[in-house]
Amino acid sequence: MIATIGLAIGIVFLAELGDKSQLMALTFALRYRWWVVLGGITAATAAVHVLSVAVGHFLGSALPTTAIAWVAAVTFLAVGVWTLRELTGDDDGEPSPPRFATAAPFFVVLSAFLLAELGDRTMFATAALATDNNWAGVWLGSTIGMVAADALAIAAGILLGKHLPERAIGFGSGLLFLFIGALTALNTAAPAIGLLPAIGLALAVPAAAALTLWWLHTRRMAREMVVTSADTEDIGERPAGGQR
Repeated sequence: MIATIGLAIGIVFLAELGDKSQLMALTFALRYRWWVVLGGITAATAAVHVLSVAVGHFLGSALPTTAIAWVAAVTFLAVGVWTLRELTGDDDGEPSPPRFATAAPFFVVLSAFLLAELGDRTMFATAALATDNNWAGVWLGSTIGMVAADALAIAAGILLGKHLPERAIGFGSGLLFLFIGALTALNTAAPAIGLLPAIGLALAVPAAAALTLWWLHTRRMAREMVVTSADTEDIGERPAGGQR
């Protein structure tokens, strides 16, 4: 069993390096406390890998992964749009936190990772390992491997969060969610497209969103300048009260 645990840790850890799960972990670490993110990831990973071990060891069949992947893609896109909309909706002072961030952070992270990992390559790797190895060892090792890989991304998120202003973190996390959602949708709709082309096409979504935000910001600044100029002229044209 020890050998099975070590094998599962190594395979899943390597499979997670550069995966969208690490990007999600980094994004959540920019918004929430690290132990909340790590706890949500651990719970989601343990649950998903129980299911994948059962599929590989007991059932030998797959879940409706395409439908689950589409739900995950739509969820990530919606969270990204919602985050950016909430941040741009407050013109005065600091942006108010997005509504999804006011919900219980643990359950936000848990649900996001559950959706993302169902049908992911890590799930298939775990199911494949469970067909020929001790299922308990595969479950424990795969859970440890994935949590360890995502912990690296959480550490990176903590370091970034210490050096970035709150508004930049908000916009960055919103754009990252758009990218993750677009990449998930592309991989689901056209799995044969390849990783690099999918990444290039997915980057167009947050890029378009960033350009739109920049255009809206410049329009708002122009309106504010016009209003300020009009107010200044109005004050200058008023007769001084009480003068003789």
